[in-house]
Amino acid sequence: MQLISVNLGRATAVDYTDAEGGMTGIGKRPVPGPVRVVAPGTKATGLGSGLEGDVVCDRRHHGGDHQAVYAYAREDLDLWERELGRELPCGLFGENLTTSGIDLNTARIGDRWQVGADLVLEVASARIPCRTFQGAMGEAGWVKRFTQEARPGAYLRVIEEGSVSPGDPIRTVHRPDHDVTVQLWFRAFTTERELLPLTLAAGEAMEPKAHERVRLYVEKYGAGAGAR
Repeated sequence: MQLISVNLGRATAVDYTDAEGGMTGIGKRPVPGPVRVVAPGTKATGLGSGLEGDVVCDRRHHGGDHQAVYAYAREDLDLWERELGRELPCGLFGENLTTSGIDLNTARIGDRWQVGADLVLEVASARIPCRTFQGAMGEAGWVKRFTQEARPGAYLRVIEEGSVSPGDPIRTVHRPDHDVTVQLWFRAFTTERELLPLTLAAGEAMEPKAHERVRLYVEKYGAGAGAR
């Protein structure tokens, strides 16, 4: 397991975002590193991205401690290359870290990885596709297609700050005792709401806002799988 690319974005004016000022930082490009990674603080009021030099323009919906870093697997980018018939360079999906040797879809919420010498990251949630992502890709129906494929990549929070560079090894330092994977979480919060009660097994590794959504669902429909 290793990090093959570290990607940073800068604010760019586009016509396909609802962010204030019509700016987005989704178009990220590989950099040589090292890049410092820190806990960015509360969404909307903190730094936005956890990577120094990276820009989050729409801080209403992106960034903050629970979305400090976005990781996507090179293996999944390669799959999409075959599906779309076009080259997909590292960073095109807006990911900060492009990984190799990790199935991010079966990673568990709460998994902790050491990247390089001192950075420790924890899997917090999955990426939910948005209008800006579709506009950046230039693919009709992209949000629906990406959602149906359910290979969303993982949002990570920073447990121990550090610096990373391409080629850094990644190793698992903690594996929680539950079965709430990134893919299960994604399906529950997008197309299969009946799975929402199952995500509670992730405990405190699931962000408070997501916990509240599940609580309201259970309050209305009950905790049994299959409830709607």
